[in-house]
Amino acid sequence: MGTPKLTARALNRATLARQLLLAREPLTVTEAVRRIVAVQAQQPASPYIALWNRLSPFDPTTLDAALADHRLVRATLMRVTVHMVRADDYTPFREAVEPTLRGSRLGDPRYRASGLTASDTDAFLPPLLTYADASPRTAAELRTWLDDHLGTAVALDSSAHRMLRHYAPLWHAPTGGPWSFDTRQSYVAASPRPALTDLEAPPAALRTLIRRYLQGFGPASVADMAQFALVQQHRIKEALSSMPDELETLQAPDTRTTLYDIPGAPRPPEDTPAPPRLMAMWDSTLLAYADRGRLLPAEYRRHVTRVNGDVLPTLLVDGYVAGVWRPVGESIEATAFHPLPDGVWEALATEAATLHAFLTTRGDMTPYGRYDHWWAKPFPEAAETRLLSFG
Repeated sequence: MGTPKLTARALNRATLARQLLLAREPLTVTEAVRRIVAVQAQQPASPYIALWNRLSPFDPTTLDAALADHRLVRATLMRVTVHMVRADDYTPFREAVEPTLRGSRLGDPRYRASGLTASDTDAFLPPLLTYADASPRTAAELRTWLDDHLGTAVALDSSAHRMLRHYAPLWHAPTGGPWSFDTRQSYVAASPRPALTDLEAPPAALRTLIRRYLQGFGPASVADMAQFALVQQHRIKEALSSMPDELETLQAPDTRTTLYDIPGAPRPPEDTPAPPRLMAMWDSTLLAYADRGRLLPAEYRRHVTRVNGDVLPTLLVDGYVAGVWRPVGESIEATAFHPLPDGVWEALATEAATLHAFLTTRGDMTPYGRYDHWWAKPFPEAAETRLLSFG
């Protein structure tokens, strides 16, 4: 018997099932994040909207509490980007991406211009983390500590400070506001500490990240795994070669690419219904693959992922991105990139009403307001925009 081949729709449905997007589920916030692996979180409202899309019921105060007591943590991880993960996932994830973080942050010209080497950083980082153990420290307090300990011979400008905060194993400490975090920055040292090294990612940590990724995003290729973590493909291949009895292989729709998966992981039939969703900005499902066509049609990519990397909040219709949305006044404005049946518009209006109520309860009707300028750029000619109003 040959290697089973999957269709494009079968891959789409597998992703939706594992990302809790085929039906909202009655899970706790920590259970949900465990299932979906990691939530891209550089915009503070996005983890809340991501879980609103996936859970029923969803009580946002339980997410507030999980972030406050660090059962869920927000930190720089995969793709050198802020993610929200379970605290017990943080250490292996951080160790798996250590070479990438070390090279991109400590090797950044803005950091090297300070005169500090990676070895210098290894020396002062432990006492800095001890300082951030005692209580949350603001960015200004961390800067003062560094200035006091490094002296005037070291020229750490704001960019170098930012590179260091990205690299150091620091969790973001909640600062308040409707989404737990705001423009203020506060940090606490990760506990337990991940191992930091300039050597290859510890094999055990990388294998853990691969398993967790496949549980939440599989089936997937080597290129997909490398894209998700921003880990070099040869490291992914080496880790996979040490897991021959743990994974099964499948054939991608293009018949040339090998996909890996966890045996027994959900792969529902390709005709499984997929309800409409109003997805968060930077939702991880759009960023977790080398081939984003699994959910995002190629012809729409430039309308959703803007030139500076901003990934707009999207409409998901039949499992695929079909447009974008934003709050406007007391309505949700939806722009579909192609004609949608009346029944789909009605389902989107129902989702919009629930989202509007959720945003109202949190006291922030414009969580993505600073990105409204993208709506001045042209969308496809066939696009249709409707205000999904409700009383």
